[in-house]
Amino acid sequence: MTDRDIYKPLLDSLSTAIVLVDNNLLLIHMNPAAEALLAMSCETNRGEPITYFFFETEETERQLKLAASKANHYTKRHAEWRLLHNGHITVDYTVTPFGEQEGLIIEIQPIDRLLRISRDEMVTSSHETTRNLIRGMAHEIKNPLGGIRGAAQLLSRELPHSNLTEYTNIIIDEVDRLRNLVDRMLGPNQLPKWAELNIHEALERVASIIKAESNDALKLVRDYDPSIPNIMGDKELLIQACLNILRNAMQALLEAGMTNGVIQLRTRIQRQYTIGRKHHPLVCRIDIIDNGPGIPADMIENIFYPMITGRAEGTGLGLTISQHLIHQHNGLIECHSEPGKTRFSLYLPMEA
Repeated sequence: MTDRDIYKPLLDSLSTAIVLVDNNLLLIHMNPAAEALLAMSCETNRGEPITYFFFETEETERQLKLAASKANHYTKRHAEWRLLHNGHITVDYTVTPFGEQEGLIIEIQPIDRLLRISRDEMVTSSHETTRNLIRGMAHEIKNPLGGIRGAAQLLSRELPHSNLTEYTNIIIDEVDRLRNLVDRMLGPNQLPKWAELNIHEALERVASIIKAESNDALKLVRDYDPSIPNIMGDKELLIQACLNILRNAMQALLEAGMTNGVIQLRTRIQRQYTIGRKHHPLVCRIDIIDNGPGIPADMIENIFYPMITGRAEGTGLGLTISQHLIHQHNGLIECHSEPGKTRFSLYLPMEA
């Protein structure tokens, strides 16, 4: 038994992904953590070049060979790896020579999850700051609006000619419109009424509304996972959250004049998922996918902020309200968009 064989049980017990390669960068050993990360089997791929399992850049292979020949130690941060099966991961990895120039130990730390947690926390914090700002602005705006409305009503009673009330009515109507806009910016102010619900019943309600509003001009495709059990939440608030997103998709397809517009509703169970810094064993994932023109790249990072819209007559409040409602359910919304495919993914914890 070689020294290398003695250390294998120890390496296999580690939760950190470890890969051993020889000086020619051929695979010697890969512990179970590395097999899971790279979606590869050590037994069937032993002797293959390490660059067979992932690709970073052409420079990567040169750096590894230099480390093997010169016994150099180095660490690479935030490396983007393309895996054999077209997956992508972001990792930190450390390369350490071992033995008398026997090869290299590559220690790999996936950081996709940490980057996503950091991004989620930043988004949640920024949107909470925005909501607090809007609440303060709403208070300052609604107070003078009430005074303007009251003054217009008093003025209309004192006018010498009734036909002049047309102008005070315009003032009153515009004040009411602004007040309603402010209320919509604040979004629903009630807390969720927690109850057991079937998420597919909620989605079917949304689908029926969109079908009626679009006059059957769009194709709605369902791809439901019937094994998803009932979850805890407020059915009406979740319907509103999904409806806002589907309406945006419907409007994008109709305004683009697409005769083959399709909106897909898909549900799946996501296992071992982290939202913020809280780990959930099971999460209900709802995907709302359309084949429209996509969201412009310069808007995608800000679409959940109020008043951000690509439509001339839009208020940009629908997605802001949807995100607030999903956050009330301790969930998360993500968006990925490119021409021909826009996907909004809603994650809802399944535990009470």
